Amino acid sequence: MQAKPRPAATPEQALSAMDHLIATHLVGQHEIAQQVGLSVTDLTCFAYVIQAGENLPTAGDLAARVHVTTGAVTGILNRLERAGYITRRPDPDDRRRIRVAAEPDAVARVREVYEPYYTRLMELFADYSPAEIAVLTDWFNRASTLAADYLEEHRRTD
Repeated sequence: MQAKPRPAATPEQALSAMDHLIATHLVGQHEIAQQVGLSVTDLTCFAYVIQAGENLPTAGDLAARVHVTTGAVTGILNRLERAGYITRRPDPDDRRRIRVAAEPDAVARVREVYEPYYTRLMELFADYSPAEIAVLTDWFNRASTLAADYLEEHRRTD
């Protein structure tokens, strides 16, 4: 595919566009969480469980990903379990730890909400050449690492 001409933009305009996307996404996450009967933190934690797939995370893994204490993640997991989103399974290598698995019906319910959005995003990506998709992917990955590193630095100074 031939890359389509794109309007010129400055780094400041790109940053502004990114801020707008993030703000829109945050509002959307709150609304979607309400639709599925969860808090944003609980929905985020559930997303990490889904993302892990067969490599079931521990409560400690989730606490680190969501930046909460292990006590707080216990409350999150209790709510997710009561709502039918997850099950806890004993760790086969260490009986003191538990692993967290997503309930297939809950995964289907959440995917049902997100699928129309992801379909639209895929249509948007189809407007870009493979080289542009590679740049976008590189930027998303590098920006995610930068954001995580910055949050880690910020958390340590508080």
